[in-house]
Amino acid sequence: QVQLVESGGGLVQAGDSLRLSCAASGRTFSRYIMGWFRQAPGKERMFVAAISRSPSITYYADSVKGRFTISRDNAKNTVYLQMNSLKPEDTAVYYCAADDSIQLGYYSYFSKYDYWGQGTQVTVSS
Repeated sequence: QVQLVESGGGLVQAGDSLRLSCAASGRTFSRYIMGWFRQAPGKERMFVAAISRSPSITYYADSVKGRFTISRDNAKNTVYLQMNSLKPEDTAVYYCAADDSIQLGYYSYFSKYDYWGQGTQVTVSS
């Protein structure tokens, strides 16, 4: 099993940047596919980004492509989400997720992830 703890959320203005971190427990972090999802009030949980095991191939939702960057540091058991040019519509609770058996092509399906963090709030004011 793995436990995930997100951090780095906050209140920012449109155009600002934030970096979210997700620290994972356990010694097998490098085996996990890691994802970021977000959920706005009254809306479904949506895929944001994912990163595979080595060689750390990245995947993004169209809405964040070019603005957000997902990365991982296996030595620190941590995955990051660098968010630039933030927009009010990026406001949501951001969740980190992990799984070690998702097939390629399904990284954006939240139901495929077994492990979730508690979430961190990101609020972007206009």
